[in-house]
Amino acid sequence: MRKWNALLSMEILVLFLIHGIMGGFQLAGIVPGGNPVLSTLAWIMAAMIAAHTVIGVILTVQTLKALKKSGAPYFRENHLFWTRRISGFAVMFLIFSHLLIFMGKSEQGVYRLSLFGRLQLITQILMVLAIAVHVLTNIRPLMTALGVKGYKDFFVDLLLILSVILLLCGLAFVVYFLRWQVI
Repeated sequence: MRKWNALLSMEILVLFLIHGIMGGFQLAGIVPGGNPVLSTLAWIMAAMIAAHTVIGVILTVQTLKALKKSGAPYFRENHLFWTRRISGFAVMFLIFSHLLIFMGKSEQGVYRLSLFGRLQLITQILMVLAIAVHVLTNIRPLMTALGVKGYKDFFVDLLLILSVILLLCGLAFVVYFLRWQVI
């Protein structure tokens, strides 16, 4: 199950990078929105994230049972374990808010979004931060689970790419917020 979760995580990461870059361009007004291919990829990613969450919950429950059975749970020593789990649940909550914010309505063939105010901006910046924490704390175990040898050589490059894309996503939300303030 862990191997399937690792493969699923890698696929989610690739789709997230595509979604983040293209969505950022759309929010910044660089490319027009409403692309059905990108929308379909986003829904595929959402389904994959739901499956990843279910697997993560199952694995967490199994781990907690094993810790309880061993009689030595070491909760204080497992900060990274809990950071990964809590950031994952934060990501799920914030993705749900992302879906609510960006699920627009079509009125006479024109795609309309709901208001994007301060609260929406805050939730989306928090989502970017939660994704950053979740991905950055899980990238090493992901590479190990996938059997990637010598990943340390490109680990820093991968972190740089992820950081730049997450920064651009955050900036796109700010630009989008500012565009709403002008309208």
